[in-house]
Amino acid sequence: MTTVSLVLGSGGARGLAHIGIIHWLEENGYEIKSISGCSMGALVGGTYASGKLSEFEHWVKAVTKMDIITLLDISWSTTGFFKGDKVINTLVDLVGNQLIEDLPIRYTAVAADLTNEKEIWINSGELFNAIRASISLPMLFTPYSYKGVNLIDGGVLNPVPIAPTFGDRTDVTIAVNLCGPPKNVSAADGKPVELSNDTENFHDRITSFIKNLQQKVILKDSIDLDAYDIVNQAFDAMQSTIARQKLAAYPPDYTIELARNACGTLEFERAAEMIELGYQQAEENLNAISSGNAANQ
Repeated sequence: MTTVSLVLGSGGARGLAHIGIIHWLEENGYEIKSISGCSMGALVGGTYASGKLSEFEHWVKAVTKMDIITLLDISWSTTGFFKGDKVINTLVDLVGNQLIEDLPIRYTAVAADLTNEKEIWINSGELFNAIRASISLPMLFTPYSYKGVNLIDGGVLNPVPIAPTFGDRTDVTIAVNLCGPPKNVSAADGKPVELSNDTENFHDRITSFIKNLQQKVILKDSIDLDAYDIVNQAFDAMQSTIARQKLAAYPPDYTIELARNACGTLEFERAAEMIELGYQQAEENLNAISSGNAANQ
């Protein structure tokens, strides 16, 4: 059986694709011995390491957009729109909480300390404290205080955190990048096509973001998730650049890549679709490797 160090990147609801990738690996003779993740990668990786991925998957497939709104506890803070406590408490009730050092799989959640401009690798203590720090998406969730330091989403500094796996004694390292080049659907034929100019695409996003800020007001009794998603599209574009640099500097053995516009940051109601997409991408990227390994045995 091929042992794997699995690196799970950040990307909001796109991170549900990690579930499908894990399923494919398990079905095709891979044993996941180590997980490094940030943001949704930390959440999915943590629930898998704790042995509760099935419970989480069933729950998230049943989630509706209204459920997500209900779980977003408004903070009215200048550091983030939501506190994130309701989300974490719901997940703890669902899958339980464990100490990272007691997990059967080596696990690291990556967060960012912006004050000192460095990554923070959390590989001990309560699992969901580490996850809460790692998912603190700027502007969306308030920072998480960890050992006296305010931490935010690890994707700000490293959307595909490969470095924590360097000491692993596994056969292969597989990284999942959720910040791949965007794709669009052509109105003519409905088929995905690659956007021809990332720079123009990014400019359009910034223009749209500014326009939405001018037109939209978030009222005390309502939450406009679309307005938040515009902000996060710009954040995704930034993460895409960082991810390319990190993958070039520290290339894994294999990379699975999803388009960064495959799913909106908060579109968790598309869970089943994203899980299936992850499975398909693993099949496309890793099936040839598995076939080659089988032929050599």
